[in-house]
Amino acid sequence: MRWLFCILGVLISCYTIAQDSTAKDSTVHVTLKEVVVRANLNVPAFIERVKNDTTFYKAFRNLKVLGYTSLNDIRILDKKGQLTASLNSRTRQHVQNGCRHTEVLEEQTTGDFYNRKRQYNYYTANMYAGLFFANDTVCGETNIVKDVAFSTQGKSGMEKHKEQLKMLFFNPGKKIPGIPFIGNKVALFDEDVAERYDFTIDMDAFKGEMCYVFSCKPRPGEKDKIVVNEMTTWFRIDTWEIVARTYDLSYNAGVYDFDVHMEVEMTKFGEYLVPKLLRYQGNWDVVMKKRERAIFTATLFDFK
Repeated sequence: MRWLFCILGVLISCYTIAQDSTAKDSTVHVTLKEVVVRANLNVPAFIERVKNDTTFYKAFRNLKVLGYTSLNDIRILDKKGQLTASLNSRTRQHVQNGCRHTEVLEEQTTGDFYNRKRQYNYYTANMYAGLFFANDTVCGETNIVKDVAFSTQGKSGMEKHKEQLKMLFFNPGKKIPGIPFIGNKVALFDEDVAERYDFTIDMDAFKGEMCYVFSCKPRPGEKDKIVVNEMTTWFRIDTWEIVARTYDLSYNAGVYDFDVHMEVEMTKFGEYLVPKLLRYQGNWDVVMKKRERAIFTATLFDFK
């Protein structure tokens, strides 16, 4: 009887493995898990959707036309992981007549988070503010994404870095101009980069909601040749809207290095897809600048 169960177990395992399949578009080979094969997913259309998705960027653009409350937790750490500076605040974005501004409802800081002119002493804080704070009144913005193109042309310093971050954050898998040594390495769907990764489509629950899951992980031996160590995206099955996404990025170019992990969760407010949670943990260093280790969490709610 034991042998019978063992044989049955092996047969079931082999059958399950056999149900996994592969598909390919012009550049990407994708493994389809057995549950996806049975779901009869239009794989080429799905891959194109992943490549050209705008719902993720649209969700952040929606923050420009909505009011919301944000809990902001930014922590700067030393090399031993001890806290050196921090900000903990609750802010409210108000939107009226096509304009928006941020009201600080509560705030506590430690260390040298601000300088004497109340400017940010840290790059991470500056980037965070660019995403979620409008200290001055900003007018004339929209949430339209059609024909909106990222470009570093005419930008320098912090503004150029912000644009490069947007490219990496909102258009994962696309080339990023102006970043020495890595611009092409993040183009996940280019053939010479795609061959370094294993791509998979699966179905799994994310916090109780069944989703399509698209993931890419480097193949053995490719770790030193890539920037994106892992990217996983959960898509809503009926609308293909993004439910959540995680990234792991790292690279050492000599003159700079970074190791960054990000997580984003989405929610719906009426017809709007919006981010509700963003977590970041990063360690980066650039020649002539002090190494920066930071963690931040943004929690967004009470949309209007």
